Amino acid sequence: MIDRLAVVGLGLLGGSVAKAARERGLAREVVAVGRRMESLTAALSDGVVDRATTDLPDGVAAADFVVLATPVATIEALLPTVWQAAADRAVITDVGSTKGVITRCAERLAGDRPLTFVGSHPMAGSELSGYPAARADLFTAALVVVTPTDGTDPLALKRVSEFWEALGCRVIAMDPDDHDRAVAAVSHLPHLAAYALVDAVARLNRSFFGVAARGFKETTRIAASDARVWREIFLSNRAALNEALAVFRSSLGDLERLVGEESGPALERKLDQIRELRSRLG
Repeated sequence: MIDRLAVVGLGLLGGSVAKAARERGLAREVVAVGRRMESLTAALSDGVVDRATTDLPDGVAAADFVVLATPVATIEALLPTVWQAAADRAVITDVGSTKGVITRCAERLAGDRPLTFVGSHPMAGSELSGYPAARADLFTAALVVVTPTDGTDPLALKRVSEFWEALGCRVIAMDPDDHDRAVAAVSHLPHLAAYALVDAVARLNRSFFGVAARGFKETTRIAASDARVWREIFLSNRAALNEALAVFRSSLGDLERLVGEESGPALERKLDQIRELRSRLG
């Protein structure tokens, strides 16, 4: 049981954390912190949070568990203020899609004040955004990657892991930089490719969208995601994303070559190899 849970940023992920914590009775008090009071009133009306404030230091000051659920670049910008205002006993985590930059920022701050931080990345989301899209079941059976470092307090890692497990998640631990390379490949690259695919069809002929069926719509669904959020994710993880893009270009080039050579058997063999890899994902 958490005495006071502070959720900074009440969008899709932050709102879902607050809703799930309330539904599962994980906190005696839930405090929401946001930039504008009008964006927090719905959670107050729903009874999801007990208090809401736009004053960041006030919102986190007496919390014993803090979840930073703003966009990635904002998390890094807010960390120094949170670090100064948080109680000595507080455990701080986040939901950012990239971990290297945020973890290194926390390590620098810990050099002046040894607070507890454990990075988290719930692999759950939607092309929708904002508190209205938040759901109490968003994290049910979802994978959460926690990213401890050599200096992470084992008890804090245990507490953060148990928090996500209490929300219904499966939890694994990864090095922050390994995490960033992995999600660049399986999350950030697919989002960028989906944006590019929609743009490519528009460049060919916008009227072609009129015959787009379920396959195209499902493949590009994530291109309807919040542009500001994904701008920050792409830029914050650009080194790992560039690595993934280089390999993607190579793979696409191989397929393009096989199509150009009109080599039916070779193309089929390559497609069958890829199909077999995909089938293992379930």
